[in-house]
Amino acid sequence: TDMKFRPLGNTGLMVSEISIGCGGFEKLDSTASLELMTMALDSGMNYIDIYDANPKTRSNIGYALQGRRDEMIIQGHIGTIWANGQHTRTRDLDSTKAGFEDLLARLGTDHIEVGMIHITDSREEWEEIQNSPFLDYVFQLKKEGKIKHIGLSSHNAEEAKIGRASCRERV
Repeated sequence: TDMKFRPLGNTGLMVSEISIGCGGFEKLDSTASLELMTMALDSGMNYIDIYDANPKTRSNIGYALQGRRDEMIIQGHIGTIWANGQHTRTRDLDSTKAGFEDLLARLGTDHIEVGMIHITDSREEWEEIQNSPFLDYVFQLKKEGKIKHIGLSSHNAEEAKIGRASCRERV
């Protein structure tokens, strides 16, 4: 393909300039999900962001990646669960663990390449999780090899920079 690739930060991963997000997979059946993922992979895309905890989304992506998992770099979010019929952010440790294990199970994998701390938008929020069991769990996942790299998602660039620096200090 003519796909171009770029390094993802200093992870050593080379990701396609055009990638795929998980939005919309909940509207597809497994056949359409497979067709979409096949087209993406055959076009050279090798990176997917799975922020949504919707069981149908995760299951559709897992089904579509069967037999081709090693071709896709998966970015999954830690701290996102499916509760009361909707995607929900959480820092509760038991819920976080269950949500992450659900992600791996539905994707049919034992690891993901990038584990994103799901949406940290304020300094106060970062301070709350910085020395918490939630963040300890994220680092435990990395140590166990269930995530290869840690990322942080945010709608606030300044707070994301602070979170990134704090995570680097801890490593």
